[in-house]
Amino acid sequence: MRFGPGFNALLTAVVDASDIPAADREQALAELHTALAKAPGVASVGQPVPNKDSTVVAIPVIPSTGPDDPATSDLVHHLRENKAGIAHAGGTLYIAGSTAAAIDVSAKLSDALPLFIGVIVALALVLLTVAFRSVLVPLKAVLGFLLSIAASLGATVWVFQDGHLADLLDVSSAGPITAFLPVLLIGVLFGLAMDYEVFLVSRMREHYEHTHTRDAAQAITHGMASSGRAITAAALIMVAVFGGFAFNHDPIIKSIGFAFAIGVLIDAFLVRMTLVPAAMALLGRHAWHLPHQLDRITPHVDIEGTNLPHPATDIGKTNTTPPSPQEPRTPAPAAHRD
Repeated sequence: MRFGPGFNALLTAVVDASDIPAADREQALAELHTALAKAPGVASVGQPVPNKDSTVVAIPVIPSTGPDDPATSDLVHHLRENKAGIAHAGGTLYIAGSTAAAIDVSAKLSDALPLFIGVIVALALVLLTVAFRSVLVPLKAVLGFLLSIAASLGATVWVFQDGHLADLLDVSSAGPITAFLPVLLIGVLFGLAMDYEVFLVSRMREHYEHTHTRDAAQAITHGMASSGRAITAAALIMVAVFGGFAFNHDPIIKSIGFAFAIGVLIDAFLVRMTLVPAAMALLGRHAWHLPHQLDRITPHVDIEGTNLPHPATDIGKTNTTPPSPQEPRTPAPAAHRD
């Protein structure tokens, strides 16, 4: 018996024949069987397997390509075009099986991914604009996040899909990454990236607002000195945790751990600790500029405490220290008279 690459990509054509007249069912299923067998990319079609009353029939279909091959996805869509023929006889055709389900899930996630990224980017722009009262700082933060996502996914595809460094990471075979990895990576990495961004930039903003000179370069130095060590320690912990999963035997867990570790490593050390201070230095005072019209409609969220009253100076202060209790005086002895 010969096994081809499509042996692990078994598809199942399920026909709901309850509305097909009993006298016409055999002919309708025979025509469907012939149409499925003639489809390009089909290696073989098994015999129909009906249920007890022949109202539901399952027909196994073995493609000539593997489950991860794009041609298999095209075949699933092509087989579903036979719905019209069986529907004319009164039946309903479904192309099912684990391979077809994985293809459908991947298509749904791919369609939802642009909207998912758009919502995240829009929320980040709005919230960071309110927090830092700036336009360029939120744009810089979002562009850095998108760079981290692109670099992480690119590295994951380079290793697990193209097969580079397969021996080092013990990757048994190269293949497409799992469909839900981009969605999961975007959600987790977005939270970590924005945490690092807020830690770093808020210290810069605080120093910039609280000093009379408003020296942008000095604010960058203060922000790096105040938050750099905390961001570095937090990033190293996350890289160690995620990197441990990269040596798991399961290829899905291995790819997820690798993508997360690379994403945090790039975002923390390349984007937040290198590109963000460089961009802030190039922007200077313009980094904290908010257009007048936008400033009027943006809520004032005083994170740095700029509007808090300053402590009063010692001049003109009244002494509120309670007087120390005086010791009772001893009465002077009376003068002696002769």
